[in-house]
Amino acid sequence: MGHRGFVEALAKELVSFGIQLTLVEPGPARTNFGSSLVQPEPITVYDDTPAHQTRDAVNTGSWVITGDPERMADAMTVVADQPGPPLRLVLGGSSYHAVRDALSSRLGELEAQGDIAFSTDYPEEELVGR
Repeated sequence: MGHRGFVEALAKELVSFGIQLTLVEPGPARTNFGSSLVQPEPITVYDDTPAHQTRDAVNTGSWVITGDPERMADAMTVVADQPGPPLRLVLGGSSYHAVRDALSSRLGELEAQGDIAFSTDYPEEELVGR
């Protein structure tokens, strides 16, 4: 289920107690976090993976991080203070695009399975009177 599914389920359980949850999904933010990271030597089996591509982009400086950590913190504070906050809060353009692409992909996969999904139901005539 993952953390997203856990938060969705927990949010439904807590709403009757007046507790609201928001899952914050930030994109990368321009901080000095990575400056003290120790990077081991690259392993060749990862050469064609997203992890290697990210590492190369960071090391070459070709990855421009557009997220402003102060603006992200401000947005979280605003959402936390508002009544009826959203279940999810996407912060940063790169996060927005990543979430949108993932949801579009999932929706496409679901729609492609519509025929097989409905074919596994009982025929309608067998449901009458049940």
